[in-house]
Amino acid sequence: MATKYSVDPGAPDPSYLDFWRERHLCTLTTPRPDGTPHLVPVGVTYDPEARLARVITNRASAKVRYVRAAGEQGATVAVCQLEGRRWATLEGRAFVHEERDRVAEAERRYAERYGRTPSPNPSRVVIEIHLTRAMGRG
Repeated sequence: MATKYSVDPGAPDPSYLDFWRERHLCTLTTPRPDGTPHLVPVGVTYDPEARLARVITNRASAKVRYVRAAGEQGATVAVCQLEGRRWATLEGRAFVHEERDRVAEAERRYAERYGRTPSPNPSRVVIEIHLTRAMGRG
């Protein structure tokens, strides 16, 4: 019998959601313009009601450049976290936003999940990932 790892990104089961509320370092994979994957450690917050994952970062980062290079349709990306046998991946289309209210909301959620308020950074942006798929085992 095959094991089912698919999760509804808008209605995850409680253990999956709890796993995303715990403090874990994550990874973000973005496509470089040549199609190769660019994988970096990040902090991620997950908002199933909005079907969004958020990553705060500096506007000059490579990950921001790669998301922007994908154009108006956004970049296909994935974020992942793991601990022992538990793992979770969220996939979707990423877009960079600089609007202060969106960045502030991402900072608030980051502080809630990671237990620390990010230091002020006027160059901070948020990568919002509009979720299309989720999988894992929380």
